[in-house]
Amino acid sequence: MFRYFGFGSNMNMTSLRAKGVEPLAARRAVLHGWCLRFNVQHFFRHEGGVGNIEHCEEAGSRVLGVLYDCPDESLQPLDAVEAYGHGYDRITVEVEADGERISALTYVGMPEFIDDRCLPSRRYLNIVVDGARQAGLDSDYIQALKAQPVHQPDDYPPFMPPSGDYPAFDVESLARHPLYTGLYGAVFDMSEARPLHEYLKRFFGGRDMTLFHLKRLDSSDGKESMEDIQHGRLNEAQQRYLNGYLNEYAKEYRYVGRFKYNNNEE
Repeated sequence: MFRYFGFGSNMNMTSLRAKGVEPLAARRAVLHGWCLRFNVQHFFRHEGGVGNIEHCEEAGSRVLGVLYDCPDESLQPLDAVEAYGHGYDRITVEVEADGERISALTYVGMPEFIDDRCLPSRRYLNIVVDGARQAGLDSDYIQALKAQPVHQPDDYPPFMPPSGDYPAFDVESLARHPLYTGLYGAVFDMSEARPLHEYLKRFFGGRDMTLFHLKRLDSSDGKESMEDIQHGRLNEAQQRYLNGYLNEYAKEYRYVGRFKYNNNEE
């Protein structure tokens, strides 16, 4: 077992479970002498910045969060979704919980990924605020989170694949291309992506990421399934969210084909 201090989206149990982590126990905790920031660049520009903590000299500075007891097998998926070694470093901090001082793992932004101009997306901040409410954090702290300015992304047109004759992929054929990734019926080649996306080549490569993204929407209940995608059971908010990512994938990667969710698709 290990202890993990979550201070951002991982305060939200739905978000944490979507990352493959099922904690054994959870309780409120305080990290003294640190401040919450949103200055770690998200991999995709329209998402702005995501949570970070930094040492703070201000008197009374603190970060509120959740201290989790986690089974050892949760560390690998947690490292993977937190981009350990590529965006975030994993460190040990001492938090206060139930009147005790307890050592716990947490993640901090790596210097090369810090951009103090970043603001969180509305989606991300909603998940953080909901997590803080779930955990029963101090009401003033929650109000400060709610007052946080947010990133304003561009409006996206409906995604249209480029004209031309492109192949169709399924789960098996996509898996044979480790630098290809799928999203909501489209397949993209990541081989010429900018350096910030080197980590995603390993994480996204050979996989369709539609369900991964759906489970990170602020309205997710964690119950979305591939069957929902296959049968078109997506609401307007989900479709709009995926359309934004399709537009961003098209900026970052090269369109190379269609992805079939049903074997009877042409």
